Amino acid sequence: MEHMDLVIKHGTVATASGASVTDIGIDGGRIVQLGGIMSGKREIDAEGMFVLPGGVDAHVHLSPPRTGPGINSWTDDFEIGSRAALAGGVTTVGNMSFPRKGEQMAEGLRRDIDDAQANSLADFFQHPVLLDPDETAMAQIPELAASGHPSIKIFLSFKRFDRNVEEFLRAMRVAAAVGSVVLLHCEDAALMGCCGELVREAGLTEHRHYPETRPVVAERIATERAVGFCEISGAATYIVHLSSQAALDTCRGARARGLPLYVETRPIYLHLERSRFDEPDGAKYAGAPPLREEQDRDALWAGVADGTVSTVATDHAPWTLEQKLDPNLGPSELRQGMAELETSMPMLWSLGVARNRISLARFVEVTSSNPAKLFGMYPQKGCIAPGSDADVVVLDPTETRVIDGANMHSASGYSPYDGWEITGWPKFTISRGEIVAEGSSVDGIPGRGLLVPRRPFSRP
Repeated sequence: MEHMDLVIKHGTVATASGASVTDIGIDGGRIVQLGGIMSGKREIDAEGMFVLPGGVDAHVHLSPPRTGPGINSWTDDFEIGSRAALAGGVTTVGNMSFPRKGEQMAEGLRRDIDDAQANSLADFFQHPVLLDPDETAMAQIPELAASGHPSIKIFLSFKRFDRNVEEFLRAMRVAAAVGSVVLLHCEDAALMGCCGELVREAGLTEHRHYPETRPVVAERIATERAVGFCEISGAATYIVHLSSQAALDTCRGARARGLPLYVETRPIYLHLERSRFDEPDGAKYAGAPPLREEQDRDALWAGVADGTVSTVATDHAPWTLEQKLDPNLGPSELRQGMAELETSMPMLWSLGVARNRISLARFVEVTSSNPAKLFGMYPQKGCIAPGSDADVVVLDPTETRVIDGANMHSASGYSPYDGWEITGWPKFTISRGEIVAEGSSVDGIPGRGLLVPRRPFSRP
């Protein structure tokens, strides 16, 4: 009989091959045994509960893109955001690392890694953001991939994209050659600029007109271009926060042709729809892209169920309610982003698995194993198997909580789901063998999070 650091007994364990009631032995921060006789210095009785791989949220914003007097930025930093993540069962976060004015990608990346190493409670990785595709940046893409950072983020929503589209396409070719995944924000800058002008010219100043400034056509056209860039460059292409049926259909066709194209959606597009903007405080729901119609929401649920949607990630970038509802902001200027790290997995469980909208296997894939595979961390992350990091969530499918953002870990002070009753919450969150959260109480120490080494992309 092995005497281990931690044993989880009697839980229904979700592994790559299915789910079964199995005991898990954890020692030295890793999973060392599944099933059989074992004992631990500490034991958790998980009878009636589900034992899942820790969440891998590949898209968060926990470092400000700019700092300085008069510059507003998100409320959550690595310490606050990673605390919320662990409370919600997310044990690894992928942060967007923006170079600041005068910096190259590698400089911004180094700064954000130092920040996370000092402050994060959860393990982390970083996506360098490519803003200026000059020769220095081109040379850095292979260097970054070789040093364990095989991904870059590009915004089609920035005007600089069309000014430098040939260079960005060249960057995608470089990324393809070195196995670096290209994350694309798919909204067309020119179309959004025109729509913003049309809204202003029509004298429409209320926040409920926000969706008209970033319509579905701007997302669809940008997604069609992204498919073309993927096809010609050969780069593994990851469409972030896809929101509409039209864009999803474009991706479904590309995937059917065998392109290495992958789709991420956000919880807000699965749980909310455009009518929310008609509420008096509807500006609090602003994200990029905006909330869409009910048919889009239904299409995304279908995409999660059938595999067209590869991952569910939060794009966690919260503001205070006062900042979101700033009366000086016009429809095209609303602050985008909200707190979702603490609610993402419980809500997908409660409104997805518990309602038979998606299977347990799909839940594990979109919250953990797929992002771990796509970003070069599997099987260290994303699965429950001997040798893997002991990142485990013991989820109680019977626990019901009413969401109250003011009493959650984000500094934003509210949740877009305030008042929602959700059933199915983490009882324990375990990161590298350490119990870091019990219920909504988080005990991890800032700076305990580790940078996850990543391998170049290989097709899952």
